[in-house]
Amino acid sequence: MTNLLITYYSSYGHMYQMAKAARDAAAENNDYDVKLRKIPELEAAKKAMSGQDPYLQAQEAQSDVEEVALADLEWADGIVWGIPTRFGNMPAQVKQFIDTAGGLWAQGKLEDKATGIMSSSNTLHGGQESTILSSMIPLIHFGMIFVGSPYGQNPELSEDNLHGGSPYGPSTVAGSDGSMQPTEGDLKMAGRLAKRVARVAKGIKSTK
Repeated sequence: MTNLLITYYSSYGHMYQMAKAARDAAAENNDYDVKLRKIPELEAAKKAMSGQDPYLQAQEAQSDVEEVALADLEWADGIVWGIPTRFGNMPAQVKQFIDTAGGLWAQGKLEDKATGIMSSSNTLHGGQESTILSSMIPLIHFGMIFVGSPYGQNPELSEDNLHGGSPYGPSTVAGSDGSMQPTEGDLKMAGRLAKRVARVAKGIKSTK
C-alpha cells in the first residue's frame, strides 16, 4: 500500500472542501491508504473569530476530522497540504505545525516523500501562487519531492472563466466576502493532484 496524507487548515471551509475532494479522488484507488487530517486551530485565532457565524459553521462541519500529528507525517509516503493564503504566505496555524517537525527533519524522516500543495484566497490575485511557492521552502528543507499540477493534466488552467489553479498547484477563490465556493474544476484539480502525488510516492517507494 501507498500511504497518502491529506492535511489542511481551513477557517471558513473552502480548503476543507478541496481537501475532501483530494481524499475522495485518491481513495478511488484501492492501492492507496488515504488519511484526511486537519491542522489545529490556534486559540488566539479561535477567540478572535468566534463571533463570526461562517467561521463557527465551518469549524462545526470539520469537527469530526482528526487533528494531524507528527506520526501522520512519518506514516505517509506522500503528503498533500491544503494551505490557504494569509497575506501571500502560509497562515500561522500551518507554520506552527511545520515548526514542530524539527525532530523528523533532524532524523531525515521526511526525505524522499512526494508532496504537493493546494491553496485558496479571497481574491483571484490574493496570493495563491506565492503561498504555494513560499510554502515549498520548508518542505524542500525536509527533503520532500515537490509535485505540481501540469497544464496537460489540468485543462481548466487554460479556461478563461474565473477559477483557481496554477501549474504550482490547485487553488480556489473564496470571494471578498467568502461566499464563493470551489468550482467543479477546482475540485477536480485537487483530486488530480492527490492522485499524482500518490503515483509519484508509489514510484519512489518501489525503488527503496
